[in-house]
Amino acid sequence: MKIRRKYLFYTLAFASAIIAAGVATIDAVISSFYIPNALVFSFSCFLVGTIISLLIILIFSIPINGKSLGSKIIDPSFKRLRLVRKEELKYHIPAGIGNAILTIGYLSLLSILGDPSTVLPFSQIVILYLVLIESITEKNIPTLSEIQSSVIVMFGAMLGSISLTGFINLESLAIVFLVINPAWVLFSIYQRKLKTMKIDRRPNDALNIRFWNVVFACLFTAIVVFIYDFIMDTGHFLGGITASIEHFEWVALTMGITFFSYVFYIRALGIGKASVTQAVRASTILFAIPFSLVLSYFNVIPPFSTDPVMILIKMIGTILVILGIVSFALTLIKAYVFISVKPGYPIEETMQKLWKIGGVTRVTVTAGYYDFIVKIRTRTLVKGYEKIIRKLEEIEAIKEYKWESVLKEWENI
Repeated sequence: MKIRRKYLFYTLAFASAIIAAGVATIDAVISSFYIPNALVFSFSCFLVGTIISLLIILIFSIPINGKSLGSKIIDPSFKRLRLVRKEELKYHIPAGIGNAILTIGYLSLLSILGDPSTVLPFSQIVILYLVLIESITEKNIPTLSEIQSSVIVMFGAMLGSISLTGFINLESLAIVFLVINPAWVLFSIYQRKLKTMKIDRRPNDALNIRFWNVVFACLFTAIVVFIYDFIMDTGHFLGGITASIEHFEWVALTMGITFFSYVFYIRALGIGKASVTQAVRASTILFAIPFSLVLSYFNVIPPFSTDPVMILIKMIGTILVILGIVSFALTLIKAYVFISVKPGYPIEETMQKLWKIGGVTRVTVTAGYYDFIVKIRTRTLVKGYEKIIRKLEEIEAIKEYKWESVLKEWENI
């Protein structure tokens, strides 16, 4: 099946958001009735998650008509379960650390607030962190429209994070800004680097990335819990093992569903920037509201307030998130520039100069009439076009170039 690349990106991001909202609901139930301690719950999640993720990826490795089951229904790049390559380790380690810290922070926040419709919006403030980090780590400085859209989503998420009971917890704010958001940046940035890598001359697949991320996160969570137990003289390490056995079904359920949420998220990261992907995934706050209503109905969380002011604030936050996502969707512009180079100029040097131009996401050397095909991504057509063309004209090696804007892009799903 083929689908337009833009539609595929939004389908993956929205699917991840919907699943995440459902997972948060299950986590709220587990945290309330079965495993109230965040450290114990986190360690249990990764212990059971490693087993469940292994079973899932082994099932998807089953060959059918020459292709794996996973490549047919989840990720076309997937072949089978494989070992981590040496070049992946430098990305898997920080991504695993990020996931471990993120999970501990998220479950701590959930144990404090209880309400998924309050917890999930809090984590969307990470969008501004991602925009800032991307402007530093990538040569693609965010445009004004990206910053505006990010701010809109961020403020919408902040308004949406206010509980309908009107309760604001300072401890939860500290966890969000000092633990969850930095960890999420670390996790998403390096997951994206893994997804954009080439393994055996083909794109890296989301299934193996997710499985090994769970393994590394399990290792780092075990280290954190063990050190905490040693310093504080507690028994969270053994508690995590015990909880994994006693509540295996519940933890397996949440980690099995989470597996697919993150696989879709990782695939989306391979198509769009981390900040843009996260902005679209911020729609999870919309899907979390009905789940929270169900939890309130069954008295898992306190009943919602019917104060019209609090309801209005929640609605304004939700509308702002939608507007921010739409703004991201409508401003992205892609193009290809076909370049011919004068004789006598070194290809490698010219390639490096092209790669340094802001907005360039790929430089390909070709054999034929054109020497380079450069992929462009920008969010301001006129200003972005003029800036890139000006930089191209400053490169002496370029003999001629032709700009072709992308109207539609298709990809296998």
